[in-house]
Amino acid sequence: MTKKLLSLLLALIMLCSVMGGMAYADDDTDEAERSADIVILFTSDVHCGIDQGFGYAGVTAVYDYLAAQGNQVILVDDGDSIQGEPIGTMTKGEALLDLMNKVGYSVAIPGNHEFDYGMDRFLDLAKQAKFSYVSCNFNHKGELIFDPYVIRELDGMKVAFVGVTTPKTLTSSTPRYFQDENGEFVYGFFQDDTGEGVYKAVQSAVDDARAEGADYVVVLGHMGNEEECHPWTYADVISHVSGIDVFLDGHSHDTDQVVMKDKDGREVLRAACGTKLACIGWCRIDTEGKISTGLYTWNNKESAPALLGITNKGATYVESATGTLEKKLEEVVANSQVLLTINDPEAVDNNGAPIRMVRRAETNLGDLCADAYRSQSGADIAFVNGGGVRVNINAGKITLNDILRVHPFGNAMCVIEVSGQQILDALEWGARAIPGETGGFLQVSGLSYEIHSYIDSPCKTDENSMFAGIEGERRVKNVLVDGKPIDPEATYTLASHDYMLLNNGDGYTMFDGAPLLQDRVKLDNQVLIDYITETLGGVIGEEYEDLTGDGRIVIVEEKP
Repeated sequence: MTKKLLSLLLALIMLCSVMGGMAYADDDTDEAERSADIVILFTSDVHCGIDQGFGYAGVTAVYDYLAAQGNQVILVDDGDSIQGEPIGTMTKGEALLDLMNKVGYSVAIPGNHEFDYGMDRFLDLAKQAKFSYVSCNFNHKGELIFDPYVIRELDGMKVAFVGVTTPKTLTSSTPRYFQDENGEFVYGFFQDDTGEGVYKAVQSAVDDARAEGADYVVVLGHMGNEEECHPWTYADVISHVSGIDVFLDGHSHDTDQVVMKDKDGREVLRAACGTKLACIGWCRIDTEGKISTGLYTWNNKESAPALLGITNKGATYVESATGTLEKKLEEVVANSQVLLTINDPEAVDNNGAPIRMVRRAETNLGDLCADAYRSQSGADIAFVNGGGVRVNINAGKITLNDILRVHPFGNAMCVIEVSGQQILDALEWGARAIPGETGGFLQVSGLSYEIHSYIDSPCKTDENSMFAGIEGERRVKNVLVDGKPIDPEATYTLASHDYMLLNNGDGYTMFDGAPLLQDRVKLDNQVLIDYITETLGGVIGEEYEDLTGDGRIVIVEEKP
């Protein structure tokens, strides 16, 4: 494709995408003589989707186009970049860090999944970064690991970028990675029950940046809008802090553009850009001081680099990174007669994107993954956390890559011996956010249960948001194991992965001290591969055809 045609296509994308952006005038800033608009391009939750949506080739093309128009452009990332696809798993994030260096990121923050390869690994990768990692709340025994903010001078203006990461990271990554050899948490995010620790950290960073002469303060957040993230959502932070101009957010994969008031009643823009580079977020500070945000959106099934034939340095970098993996990953290992999904069968959000359901309701892919654990382990019951089931498997040929993308974390299967009461507590914990999402929502095999969502969750948490007991009426009822009512005093074998059973992943502490019967015997994606290719004979059939599963989880919304 010629550069002229590509520029015209990009211009059309820009024109269509600018519509609907949020804007306000920053009347508090004394503008120096300005010659260009400042454009902050931001990505978030890329999850290794380097050739999906816009891809990094598209990010490069948009960056170059905006710069050619005379804008001062800077590229930043809101976390969860280095994990989520086989290329991340197979290189433990290094291929992605290298790509971020080459594409030209200036500032980034750690998301919760930056830690999925272990603390030492992430800290080592961070040393290799040619961009600045910032965080005002990621700390070791109270001491910050990174600078809380960094200031970039753009068109004579000092723009501060403050980083903040959700304390939910302690349970949505592997808790063990944040602990010392005695199981004590030594890394953290200034978490507490009230949220004040995080608010104070952000406010301090904002104030210090202003004192250093920042004309604008942009918070790069990996906080999200999910119910389970309170009291640390973007809205919680903005409403308890003053002095922020823009909050560029990630974590919950939404694309909301919001205006809300801060602690002092001043309007703050919050923008998010979804996941897998389906959107590129932008924040523009024009020469008059007007701040606006919005999205460049790619809604096509084919990626922008593939459809437009983009050839630039970003495309070259991606091609080099992926080329050596392609042959093995595209090996066909099975066939499915049905679509296996993590999404609602029909509903879409305001942007036409599918609505994720695997973290709040049963799906047929959730059933398949749980069945794989129970079949491969021989356990009475199997659990799979909804947050660990990442993408659909389409009907037709199934490649190794398709399966690896379902379980990209490299967790390992374990079996423990538990009481019926521990099972009941786990189900209650997994159901605590319904009708909202939680990555710890349990897809199950070998049992069925009801969630009476009209009852408030009785789960109690400790200072690290881990399970700390039950107080009040339970919302999980009518639990059946192999068709019979569960016995709280009986002993059952439970299969899942080390993340949940051994490392308190998603806050599951009720299994601490349980006898370990099988210790990390097989990687999660290998569990799924072996179940499909061996147990099912390489064919996923009509037993999984109902996209909403086979009725193992029933949500009761009103009192009978």
